[in-house]
Amino acid sequence: MLPMAGEYIGAVMKEGIGKFVARYRPDLISAADVSPASPPALASARQAIAGKVHARPPSFCTGCPERPIFAAMKLVERELGPHHVSGDIGCHLFSVLPPFNIGNSTMGYGLGGAGAAAFNAVEGKRAIALIGDGGFWHNGLASSFGNAVFNKSDNVMIVVDNGYAAATGGQDVPSSAAENALRSTRNPIEKAVRGVGVRWVHTIRRTYDVARMRDLLKEALTTAVKGPKVIIAQSECMLNKQRRERPLMRKRMESGARVVRERFGVDPDTCTGDHSCIRLSGCPSLTLAPNPDPLRREPVTKVISSCVGCGLCGEVAHAAVLCPSFYRACVITNPTRWDRLKQKVRSAVIGALLARNERSFAGG
Repeated sequence: MLPMAGEYIGAVMKEGIGKFVARYRPDLISAADVSPASPPALASARQAIAGKVHARPPSFCTGCPERPIFAAMKLVERELGPHHVSGDIGCHLFSVLPPFNIGNSTMGYGLGGAGAAAFNAVEGKRAIALIGDGGFWHNGLASSFGNAVFNKSDNVMIVVDNGYAAATGGQDVPSSAAENALRSTRNPIEKAVRGVGVRWVHTIRRTYDVARMRDLLKEALTTAVKGPKVIIAQSECMLNKQRRERPLMRKRMESGARVVRERFGVDPDTCTGDHSCIRLSGCPSLTLAPNPDPLRREPVTKVISSCVGCGLCGEVAHAAVLCPSFYRACVITNPTRWDRLKQKVRSAVIGALLARNERSFAGG
């Protein structure tokens, strides 16, 4: 249905889906929509999914560990003002799009730091360079970091270490944590950076900690230490993580084992309708929903079922001092007797409190 080579652009995908539907569900294709000059326009199919498929503008994937890095950068920007940001080739270039709108220049693969050396655009402020782990090992270690040491650059360089060459399909790189029988992995980026002479180096091993990421970036931009400042931001690519963990989780469920999955949600009664959470994360799992309060018109934030439980929405709300409407829920498959007992107790207590509230409102 789809070509074995080339890019899967929208037109190619449309043609492939048209072939698939024509073969397996021809009843969905209206005769009036068939054009000899183009693939069948699937009007009936479009009508069937209308309102059920969410818009997906170019952006980071749901749960992407790079998203919290830019949420932290926006919080720092609010406090310190804008800095020149030199990007690199990779997933992090999605940061130039809404809601982040971060990025001023891009030169080439592995050249984020080299670009920052030439463009210190804001007087008296350090430039920020971004580079992925793939670009780092491709040529960034020498062209960006080695040269930054040699030229005594005073800029800040962020290495987005998600464990793979994620933008091109998730291939292993020298710093990948996975065992690879054919390649040498588990070579730390921090060790390589220190090896070329960088002295101010910090590694954060959970990018979803937005408050920690914010504070570390602020320190790098304001410290009196001269020379390149390097932050290595580590968290595994969520797509690869889900590809690895979902089949294992499914097998555990089918075998009857207890499986706990985390999901996040928004209390519509607490949500203020400010939507700062969406503007600071841009997660595809965050959307708008009607306000349950008949006296308020602002739509509230809602977390849809594509949530992977990364926790960024809650972290952003905490780091940015936003509304406390986010909650975390644990979805338990094959619960134990102890799980069932705890649920009964919780339900009883919550039910009693709700009943008391109802009586107090009725009495008022």
